[in-house]
Amino acid sequence: METKKLPVGIQSFEKLRDADYLYVDKTEYIWNLVQNGSVYFLSRPRRFGKSLLVSTLEAYFLGKKDLFHGLTIEKYENQKGSMAWQVHPVIHFSLSGGNYLEKDGLQQRLSNTLDHIEKVYGVEGGNYDLPNRFINIIRNLHAKTNQQVVVLVDEYDKPLLETMGIDALQEEKNRQLYKSFFSVLKDEDAHLRFVFFTGVTKFSKVSVFSDLNQLNDISMDPQYAGICGISDEEMQENFSLEIDALAKAQGISRKECIDTLAKMYDGYHFSRNSIGVYNPFSLLNAFFQKDFGNYWFETGRPSFLIHALKESVYVPEDFEAGIRASEDEMKNFGAQSNQLIPLYYQSGYLTISGYDPQFRKYILTFPNQEVKYGFVNSFIPYVFGSKKSESSLSVDQMVMDLNAGDINAFLNRIKALFAGIPYLEMDQAPYEQMWRNQFWTIFTLMGQYTACEVHTAKGRIDCIVNNKKYIYLFEFKVDQSAEEALKQIERQRYASVFSADGRTVMKIGISFSSKERNIVNWKVI
Repeated sequence: METKKLPVGIQSFEKLRDADYLYVDKTEYIWNLVQNGSVYFLSRPRRFGKSLLVSTLEAYFLGKKDLFHGLTIEKYENQKGSMAWQVHPVIHFSLSGGNYLEKDGLQQRLSNTLDHIEKVYGVEGGNYDLPNRFINIIRNLHAKTNQQVVVLVDEYDKPLLETMGIDALQEEKNRQLYKSFFSVLKDEDAHLRFVFFTGVTKFSKVSVFSDLNQLNDISMDPQYAGICGISDEEMQENFSLEIDALAKAQGISRKECIDTLAKMYDGYHFSRNSIGVYNPFSLLNAFFQKDFGNYWFETGRPSFLIHALKESVYVPEDFEAGIRASEDEMKNFGAQSNQLIPLYYQSGYLTISGYDPQFRKYILTFPNQEVKYGFVNSFIPYVFGSKKSESSLSVDQMVMDLNAGDINAFLNRIKALFAGIPYLEMDQAPYEQMWRNQFWTIFTLMGQYTACEVHTAKGRIDCIVNNKKYIYLFEFKVDQSAEEALKQIERQRYASVFSADGRTVMKIGISFSSKERNIVNWKVI
């Protein structure tokens, strides 16, 4: 069997199908959407296939039936007889491009789309302001074609995310333009067949969602959990040859390849008890490059998210241990620090890992290793100083020290690292929190190369690191002796769970001084 071309970076459904790129069939979801409703919103992380989904909807409503040959929706549509593949006028706003920090950037982007529609369909918008021009075009399209209009809005939130934290006045101006422009859709319902908004984040104060009171937010609807992304079943069915090629290139078995792909890119859940999905951008790039890279994270760093985390009540360890949130808290983002969780969830840095039915709370954690380690690497400058990087942490050297059983060399490296952290930068956050963030960052990064489990709950050992030869049990004390830390390990009998393990167990008590701002002593048994 020959492999098909991998659609890396392809967002046009027509281009994908015409050029015979591999396509994971999502058209049953589209059929369900158009049959069961008419006004929708879908939130998914960036690079998750939203634009391809919108492009597929556009092709469907334009009646381009040849593009759907062999796909699930074809058999459903053909059952409609003479009503099959009806052509509707489509207004497609793609807001991923444009400079929205410019004074009239958003207005110009919207106006350009209306210019294009007027030219393609030969209709007049009239000499009106932007909202009334939009109304006029919708009505004229309906009258001219005798078919209701389809409005597709891709990446609606880009103009707001681009200005957030940079230009508050421009952000508010963009909000107000949205209020006047898209709110007209409510009164034009008789002229509309289908309306679909996508974005990364659902902003609670954007009037689109309050004015369009019939809008159906399917972002956490279980039946649409797999509308974007690739499930494990879809991966193994559609990419079998690519899995074998990747395994061969990496010198591993097919099973090891699938397990590694799952650890790196799988794990996104968009409703409770839903299937997990892979990040499609990362998965496709892994197959294309035949390597397990951090592809999604390389396309954008979460600088705003990291800065917001510093100002919030949360610490990075919370992302590892799990954050509890209600469905309402997860759906609507506000700029206040106590409303950051929906932004982290909707942006893809957290995902649903569990659900507490008694309190109706979702448990949110990192979805996979690509996100976890990418996020931690981005966090380094904020906890070790602006000039630090992963390489300057000498993580690989620390892992080699532990592989060799040289705990003294390992702790001396950490001590030297802390000694080089600027005093002022350490004062930017409460000291104990900063110290905890530093250790969490080090051990989390080490987890890329060796098994490392960090515990923060009271009564548990602070850290366990293990490799082929050694198991290290770490206990940290601030302004207390290393002996006291060791006593806690012995008192709680932390080592007992490893009594049948053939590896050497080392118990390490570490004393950290708030005055010296560094490790001052350690003791090993």
